[in-house]
Amino acid sequence: MPKLFPCLWFDGDAEEAANFYVTLLPDSHVDKVWRSPAETPAGPEGMVLTVDFTLSGQPMQGLNGGPEFTFNEAVSFAIECDDQAEVDRLWDTLTADGGEPGPCGWVKDRFGLSWQVFPRRLNELLDDPDPERARRAMEAMLTMSKIEVDALERAVSDT
Repeated sequence: MPKLFPCLWFDGDAEEAANFYVTLLPDSHVDKVWRSPAETPAGPEGMVLTVDFTLSGQPMQGLNGGPEFTFNEAVSFAIECDDQAEVDRLWDTLTADGGEPGPCGWVKDRFGLSWQVFPRRLNELLDDPDPERARRAMEAMLTMSKIEVDALERAVSDT
């Protein structure tokens, strides 16, 4: 069976990005740094061509492809967090050093990659069997940048 994994295109900073990403989640590590055996359009012989890494158990690859392509919101990584402390830690880490917060739990890291950081409780509230509670949870989430569990809980308990 073929091995399937995402390949992320970077402009020269794939190794830096991989080293950053593996600090975010458990079961994450850099597996191998591949250097180019010849000059390429993206750079000289010996440059870091690709970086194989594992992020939360998922194999990934970073490619130093050059400036032709950049990330956009059409592709993102979603991280369902166990609690608010985990949301806060990841949010703060991803927005540091040039990252940008966005609406509804979205954030761009300093490399331009989009992430959705949200607490598991959000999904539980959106799936509430009471449609009014689910609606109030959705409306509250739509007003947030970083998702706050306490604010969601207040929204669904208010009558």
